Amino acid sequence: MSTVKDPETWQQLIEDCADIPRPLDVSPSVVPPRAAPRWEVDERCEAQVADLDEYV
Repeated sequence: MSTVKDPETWQQLIEDCADIPRPLDVSPSVVPPRAAPRWEVDERCEAQVADLDEYV
């Protein structure tokens, strides 16, 4: 039988969560994203909108 009581108020819940130890591994588990390749407008791209008065 467990003797742990559920928190009855938000303050008790926050205090309980503050007692949870942080992981010992401080290295990030998420790999940072790589920089996107540089994008340049070529003649083919420019030709698609050359005759348009407004690009939609």
